[in-house]
Amino acid sequence: MRQTQGPTSAPVSVSPSMGCLKKTLSFLLIFVSICARETLLQEADPTRQRKPFFERLRRLEEQFQRFQQVTLIHLQDIANNYNVHYNVAARFQSLVEESQAVALALNQSQAAIQEDVAHLKTWFRKSQRRSQKVDDKLQALNLSLSTKSRQWVEEEKEEKAQREATASLALSIRALQDALASLTQQVHSQDARLAALEGQMQRASPGPEALGLTTAPTLTQLAQRGPGSSQLWRNSQTSRLSLQHRSSPQDFTDHVQKTQKFPAPSSHQAALPRTHQGLERICSSGPVLTFPNASTENVIFLSPGFLMPLRALSFCSWVRTASSHLGTLLSYATNDNDNKLVLHGRDSLVPGSIHFVIGDPVFRELSLQPLLDGQWHHICIIWTSMEGKYWLHIDRRIVATGSHFREGYEIPPGGSLVLGQEQDTVGGEFDSSEAFVGSISGLAIWDRALVPREVANLATGQEFPAGAILTLTNATSVGGFVQRAKCTCLEQCP
Repeated sequence: MRQTQGPTSAPVSVSPSMGCLKKTLSFLLIFVSICARETLLQEADPTRQRKPFFERLRRLEEQFQRFQQVTLIHLQDIANNYNVHYNVAARFQSLVEESQAVALALNQSQAAIQEDVAHLKTWFRKSQRRSQKVDDKLQALNLSLSTKSRQWVEEEKEEKAQREATASLALSIRALQDALASLTQQVHSQDARLAALEGQMQRASPGPEALGLTTAPTLTQLAQRGPGSSQLWRNSQTSRLSLQHRSSPQDFTDHVQKTQKFPAPSSHQAALPRTHQGLERICSSGPVLTFPNASTENVIFLSPGFLMPLRALSFCSWVRTASSHLGTLLSYATNDNDNKLVLHGRDSLVPGSIHFVIGDPVFRELSLQPLLDGQWHHICIIWTSMEGKYWLHIDRRIVATGSHFREGYEIPPGGSLVLGQEQDTVGGEFDSSEAFVGSISGLAIWDRALVPREVANLATGQEFPAGAILTLTNATSVGGFVQRAKCTCLEQCP
């Protein structure tokens, strides 16, 4: 059997192997004592003395050798058992240490896994919040798209109705033109017949012609000349008689209007579009504020701003531009949105156009092209949240209108209201490309929608509508190079 020697530093354990050794030694002493006793008995017995002494000694020696071999085998087994026990203990100690190391590694892995799980939970919550925000944005976009789609459908319906109305109007105009052409031909024909008749009468009766009178034709003659001849003859006779008693061109004009039954223009009929040359004198409109250049320091603050939420709005003012584009006339900013209400213009927009913004980013583009002539014009921009309707008046005329613009929206109070600049933050961050260059006068804001009669009375200076919530008297700060002037009439202001 292979014997393994353990480390010398290991303690020797006195255990069952040592007990076995003691039992072997005691067995050996008993065996020796028995052998000695037999020897003595043989010596005492004369019959046994016949055997030689050396033979007995040899046998004893052989027995002792066999006993020694047996003892050695037992000792080897004891040593082997001891070595196996020591190896098992060492292996057990090694297994204990390995199990402790495995437990420590397991604890560390469990802590790392728990930390990773905590990170995963945090990331999952953040992902949920982000996905919720994305869902909200998608819902808002879907709502906006559906609203746009409805608006497009309604606009297409309105455009279709307008096209049908325009086609019907064109047909009516064409029919009227045809009727007018037919009437013109009939009038020319009757004039030719009347001229021929007068020539015949002059040749037949020269006397009355010298007195300016003609002989009345008979009913048979008038019937032969065609329909309407009797009425034309009476009109011509009336005109000749009247001309003999009138001496001024105005009398003649009045006479023609009466005989031809052309009505005089009425004050209630629609007037033609007015140009600046046709405007009345603009007087008593209040102070004039001039923005001479595009400096970002040229700004006017109105205070207080809107004290109550607005569900309707009317902005009216006299405006004269001194640039090739319109700048920002008005800007209203709050903490959550710097474009709550803006009449926004800048040099990159189409010349003469502004963006009418309510609650950025929703806006409508309005064309104010007539304002680029450098003359005074009166504008009114009106909006109501009921059906989202809006109107643009220029010089008393409605030049643009629409609906479904911020329908049901409410402009909140408590913001900053400025003139001449566009706010990118509350009360600041102006841009010179968005600045207004020109003059304003008679500016006023109402928290309701003015009717066309009120707009016309305001533009002509007949009556100032009641209930204005802000005017130029609310200007608390006039900054930069803005100039203030008092002119009796706007045409007299430089």
